[in-house]
Amino acid sequence: MKEIYFDNAATTKPYESVCQAVSTAMRENYANPSSLHTLGMKAEKAVRGARSVFANCLGADPSEIYFTSGGTESDNISILGFASANKKRFSKIVTTKIEHDAVLETARFLGTTGFDVSYVNVLPNGVLDLEDFERSLTPDTGLVSVMSVNNEVGAIQPIASLKKIMKNICPKAVLHVDHVQGFGKVNLNVKKCGIDLLSVSAHKIHGPKGIGLLYMREGIHVSPIIHGGHQEKNIRSGTQSVYDIVGFRAAAEENMNVPKNALITRLRDEMAHKILNNISDVTLNTSLEDSAPHVLNVSFEQIRSEVLLHCLESNGIFVSTGSACSSNKPELSHTLLAMGRTNKQIDGAIRFSFSEFNTMDEVDETIEVLIREVANLRKYIGR
Repeated sequence: MKEIYFDNAATTKPYESVCQAVSTAMRENYANPSSLHTLGMKAEKAVRGARSVFANCLGADPSEIYFTSGGTESDNISILGFASANKKRFSKIVTTKIEHDAVLETARFLGTTGFDVSYVNVLPNGVLDLEDFERSLTPDTGLVSVMSVNNEVGAIQPIASLKKIMKNICPKAVLHVDHVQGFGKVNLNVKKCGIDLLSVSAHKIHGPKGIGLLYMREGIHVSPIIHGGHQEKNIRSGTQSVYDIVGFRAAAEENMNVPKNALITRLRDEMAHKILNNISDVTLNTSLEDSAPHVLNVSFEQIRSEVLLHCLESNGIFVSTGSACSSNKPELSHTLLAMGRTNKQIDGAIRFSFSEFNTMDEVDETIEVLIREVANLRKYIGR
């Protein structure tokens, strides 16, 4: 059976160039980059070259790029590490109600240690409520963490506006951005936007799993959360995975050098319009005007999302009911709750997420299956 993969917000298929880069590095560049011999220096050069590529992507300096195991670790270093290193300087943390669990759970933990944590509301389209954001800030605020693109509905957050508001109320506060879903989809220049800390993960851009990066502006101080061999300037100890870093670089270069977002946007918009035109009682949870091009979240009323997901899977179509990192949790989506969706709408929500590997034929085939399966399920439920 042909496979149609519409779960690219969960993870992406690696580019062939990434597979080749990783394979070559595993065979030919296997030395420890901390070793002082020639092979070690060769490996260290590969790591250094990758830093320069990512620095160029983000508008940063190579010395401000740190390699980690992925977005979750980068988020934890940013939030836990900064709070630990600066706990005598501030008492308040501000984030939003729709962040990834890597941010929310970390913020909740810090709330149990004495920090005052505020969770900013979002508008019905999933975009941060800037008025509520401003009300949440106080002179005691030291850390703000806001994602660039929401992982469930794709809403693009107004990152460029945040530091301007912060400067009036808490000018010394640090801004962390979870850019895991946004990297390669939404351009952010860390200097122009006033971003102090930023997280990226390779497997969201057709790179290897288990590798990511942290941008940390020069002058920001964090305490390491992993102790050991003092790699990454003692911010993230552990032998660097050279082949994963090389693969991450290959993914970024291919992602940035070939325009793909226009194609992905057409696929998403076509899927949205055909669902609305052919299936009744549906709600678009993604605003096509205010969202990144690769995510479409749709609620099918009267149907449980898990049931529809498995119906699609039986037809070779792979989608998600929300964040893959939270798919084993019984709670309703915190993102859709914050956007004001009803429990029934949340219970029937499916996330389609696209990449350049998808085609319009796949969209058309999926629409045919959706029309048939939704009608069958509603008929069964109505008995």
